[in-house]
Amino acid sequence: MGLLIQWLLYSIALMVVSRLVPGFYVEGLWPAMIASLVIGLLNATVGLLLKVITFPLSIVTFGIFLLVINGLMILVASSIVRGFRVQGFFPAFWGAVVLALLGIMIRSLTRSA
Repeated sequence: MGLLIQWLLYSIALMVVSRLVPGFYVEGLWPAMIASLVIGLLNATVGLLLKVITFPLSIVTFGIFLLVINGLMILVASSIVRGFRVQGFFPAFWGAVVLALLGIMIRSLTRSA
């Protein structure tokens, strides 16, 4: 049950990001749910591989390069999911920043529940 609640909260977080970041569009809850699932799968597979390969660069940049990788995963997801569009790298990067901050809040809320 907790996994479904986290999925729903991350989907809502994507919708919040679409309101805050120009160039980041989600056309409703259903596309947000599919997009959050695809982003999660991409981060768990391709993103993990990229993070391992670029680990030295992440250390040099104090972890900021991880946001670049997350932004790239968001861009890839936007090309796969209908109803979810990101227009360029910078909206994807800032979306990754906002999603990371919202993810911290979601994890703290679901950990105590």
